[in-house]
Amino acid sequence: MTGTAQTIADEYVRAWTGGDAEKALSLVADDVVCEAPSGRIEGIEGYRQFLAPFVGRMLKGEVIDVLGHDTRAVTVYAVDLPFVKNLHGTEYLTVTDGRISHVISVFDMSPMLKARG
Repeated sequence: MTGTAQTIADEYVRAWTGGDAEKALSLVADDVVCEAPSGRIEGIEGYRQFLAPFVGRMLKGEVIDVLGHDTRAVTVYAVDLPFVKNLHGTEYLTVTDGRISHVISVFDMSPMLKARG
């Protein structure tokens, strides 16, 4: 797989905001490291357990922007979930050898925590 980080990030975020977690995960390295509000996640299986349930609960996803260059990119998105509408988030992605190797995921968890009650 070749391409700039921006191109790979764009394909990745459009896949999962479109409801296709497996397509998104196909762009992620086996040894991915993700720093998320819920904690550090290491490896593709851990990342699958983080991403797939989120995508499965999503009612709607929208890509707002993807910015980047050769090795790093930023995605900005909005999603609707059963308990919160228009939740905005961003991911700072590092691409190594054509796959996403590091993710810094930033979003407000307070609506999710409030929904758990």
